[in-house]
Amino acid sequence: MSEELEGKHGVQSLEVGMGILKAMVFGKRSMMLKDIAAAADMPPSKAHRYLVSLIRSGLVEQDPLTSRYNLGPFALNIGLVAIDRLDRIRLGLTAISELRDAVNETTALAVWGDNGPVIVRWERPRRPITVNVVTGTTLGLLSSAVGRVFGAWLPPAQIKSILRRELDTRKNLPPGVETQEDAEALLAEVRNQGIAVISGNYMFRGVEAVAAPVFNFKNELTMSIVLVGVEGSIDMSAESPVIARLKDAAHSLSQRLGSTREAPGPC
Repeated sequence: MSEELEGKHGVQSLEVGMGILKAMVFGKRSMMLKDIAAAADMPPSKAHRYLVSLIRSGLVEQDPLTSRYNLGPFALNIGLVAIDRLDRIRLGLTAISELRDAVNETTALAVWGDNGPVIVRWERPRRPITVNVVTGTTLGLLSSAVGRVFGAWLPPAQIKSILRRELDTRKNLPPGVETQEDAEALLAEVRNQGIAVISGNYMFRGVEAVAAPVFNFKNELTMSIVLVGVEGSIDMSAESPVIARLKDAAHSLSQRLGSTREAPGPC
C-alpha cells in the first residue's frame, strides 16, 4: 500500500480506540466494561483489549476497588492544554460571520461584563436598510434579548444586583414586568424556549432581536449570539428557518467550546 493511500485510510485501530474514549466522555461518569462496550458498539473482549492499551498510555485509568474505568491523567492534560489554547472570542467571531452570511441579518456576539452583557463584535448584512450595533455597548438585562439570555442562564447571585437595579429604576422594563417574581417568570420562559425573542416593545422602536446562549466545556453560559433586524424583517415564528439557523450556530459553537448539552428543540 502506498504512503498516500495509507494516509487517506488512516489507522483503524486508533479510530476504534478514539471511539472508546468518546463513549467514556459522553458517559459523563466512571463506567463498567460492559457499559463502555455497549456505548462503543463492540464486544466486551475487544473493548477490554483497547482499554489495556489506553491505560498504558495514561488516557484511561481503572479503579481497583470498583473495576470501573475513567479518563486518565494524560486525557486530563490534553483537555487542559486544549482549553488553554482555545480562543472563545475568535471562534465566536467566526460563528457570527458565518451566520450573517447564511441569514443576511445583522449578527452580534456578546459576553458578560462588569455591568451586564457587552457587545464585542457585530457583522453587517448585505441589506440597504440595516440595524447598526455599537461595539462596547452594555445591554439591559430585561430589556434586551441578549440580556435575557444572560439573565436566564447565569447563576442568580451573579445577576442579582443588576436585576434589582433595573427593577428599582424601572427603566425600559418589559410590559408586565413589575416585580422580582415577574422578572423570574420572564427568564424562566427564556430557559424553557431556549432563546430570547423580542419583537415589538423593544428598547429601540422599530427594532427586533433574537438571542441564543453559548455554553463552555463546563456547560456554563459563556457568550450569546444575537440576530438584530428592522421590525418585521425576521421571521419570529416557531418554524422560522432563521431562528433555526441561530440555534444551530449557537449549539455548534457550544460544542466547539466543549459543551455536552443537547441541541435545543424547536420553539
